[in-house]
Amino acid sequence: MMQALKGVRYLHCRTITQAVSELSVPVPWGEIRGRVWGPDNGRPVLCLHGWADNCGTFNTLIPLLPKDCRYVAVDLAGHGQSSHRHPGVFYAFPSYVMDVRRVVEALRWSKFSIIGHSMGGNIAGMFSALFPEMVDAVVLLDSYGFLPADSKEIPKVMRQGMDELLQYEKKAEEHTGRVYTYEKAAERLLAANPDLSEQSVHILLERGVVQVEGGVKFSRDFRINLRNIFRITWEQCLEVQSMITASVLVVLAEEGFEKKFGKPDQKDFLTALLQAYRDKNNTVVKVPGDHHVHLNNPEAVAQLVSDFLQTNVLSQSDSLTDEKSSRPDLNITFNATPPSTLW
Repeated sequence: MMQALKGVRYLHCRTITQAVSELSVPVPWGEIRGRVWGPDNGRPVLCLHGWADNCGTFNTLIPLLPKDCRYVAVDLAGHGQSSHRHPGVFYAFPSYVMDVRRVVEALRWSKFSIIGHSMGGNIAGMFSALFPEMVDAVVLLDSYGFLPADSKEIPKVMRQGMDELLQYEKKAEEHTGRVYTYEKAAERLLAANPDLSEQSVHILLERGVVQVEGGVKFSRDFRINLRNIFRITWEQCLEVQSMITASVLVVLAEEGFEKKFGKPDQKDFLTALLQAYRDKNNTVVKVPGDHHVHLNNPEAVAQLVSDFLQTNVLSQSDSLTDEKSSRPDLNITFNATPPSTLW
């Protein structure tokens, strides 16, 4: 698999010690950054965070998962420490799916699993449908894998998104980001995500802010807050979902997505999506907790995810075909994890 990591630093999480390194993958507009856990020859697992979060969302969960896997958690474009997209470019959903394709191409993964939370789960669902031969298992953490739109609303949403981007560009100089004290940044993040624990806030801020003169700024691109112009109908969602051949585990939080974001008119569709997973012998479970249960209380989901990976990935007798076993990685940088106050 991958070449030996450079300058590996050992982080202590609860009672578990694991090696963690920083990842950098070149992309046309800069780089996709992330973190890597696990042995070079471990079964590859890509971890995708939710909207406005970063790869730190997996910091507490991954140390509790099987040690035979190679976990790569990325900061999606415009999030965390990854580069912002070029000026004038939308953060359209298909672009995130393409970014996953770029990352796994750089890693030279021919077959891998995906763990996705919230928006990351939707990216995982779409990627697994478009490239079913590349994905053997999918874990959706408080995500249904797809999110539908009313066909009558799509033209209005697209227009609104375009208008928002134009307005943003007219006031581009105002969007350099406010400077906060670290404490005020933590308060702002908690106000926007009241389900986060205090520890979770600090974990996300590790990659979610950058130091500047006078304090810190949020590192994310504010264009991610603009309306997503890419929408598909519930019929299209069900059709695309049917193309997934990977085993799927859906872990929903009792106080999670449906209560926090779900709309009444989406209930029937979400029920149909879950039934479609069950009809293909996939697993759908609910756990106590909120939308960030995997970060706030990882023990609530760790055993479910571990058993799923063990059964559907690690216990499979067929050996993983990986081109990287005979060729070195190209254009990928691994460095020691930067100093952290979280561990």
